[in-house]
Amino acid sequence: MTVTDLFLQQAINGLSLGAMYALLALGFTLVYGILELINFSHFNVFMVGSFIALWVLQQFGVSGQDTILYGLPLVGVLVAAFAVTMLATGVIGVGIERFMLRRLRNVKGPAAMITTIGVSYILFNLVLLTVGADSKNFPNPLPSVQFAIGGAVLRLREVLIWIIATLLMLALTFFVQRTKMGRAMRATAQDAEAARMMGVEVDRVIMMAFFLGSALAGAGGLIFGLYYNFTSFIIGFNSGLRAFTAAVLGGIGNVPGAMLGGVLIGLIEAIGGQLIGSAWADVIIFAILVLVLVFRPAGLLGRLAPNKS
Repeated sequence: MTVTDLFLQQAINGLSLGAMYALLALGFTLVYGILELINFSHFNVFMVGSFIALWVLQQFGVSGQDTILYGLPLVGVLVAAFAVTMLATGVIGVGIERFMLRRLRNVKGPAAMITTIGVSYILFNLVLLTVGADSKNFPNPLPSVQFAIGGAVLRLREVLIWIIATLLMLALTFFVQRTKMGRAMRATAQDAEAARMMGVEVDRVIMMAFFLGSALAGAGGLIFGLYYNFTSFIIGFNSGLRAFTAAVLGGIGNVPGAMLGGVLIGLIEAIGGQLIGSAWADVIIFAILVLVLVFRPAGLLGRLAPNKS
């Protein structure tokens, strides 16, 4: 494999990682855009989503690496897995907002953010105590179809990951830009009190932001399982930090920025790891986070806004 082919292969891998990070980053950016809150429980909602997806696939009889589906059965199983996983994690997100965070909404200081850290550890330990510390083999229902691009290989799973992530991001963009609830979310993000006086149900809008963000985290958890063929109670931390970095890089609170940041972080991880070694990937990614916060705190597509308080 030539150097060009090697970089092309890493770019393919990076786009797949970037799609997953973008879905996670959108969850951070939806909640922050409305509440100016970093929701650290998002890390482990993603992790729980991967286990829910694992359970759903097992209910369809998909187990190990031997159950390969084709055509309509594959489409049906994937649609059901994404639908159930996203619905379940969306409900978890709504529960976190309703029972853990709503009473803290008007409390000044870091109380709400610290609470999300506590919720994250609750989810982490619940999975650890119920499922165990061992990594779980994630079923692979996808046929081993691959396409040669020069000396690089593009597998069917990468193509499906790109398509699914793109469809979800386009659906979110349409929802935010074209629907009544989307307009309400944008109005609340701009000025919650003014939106309330204009008849917007702010509580419902915030609940929807948590539902959508957590649902996308669940989709990201399923993509993680399909890509890596395993899941574990520890996957939330590293993936969540990368997704948070992606949200900051693109401009936290900015939906297109989260998408762009996710793709860029995925490419940086894959190609940067190839250039100087995978062990240095975290150094590169978090050095970028520090540089962005120092020199462009609003991110690539974000803009600084006055404090809402």
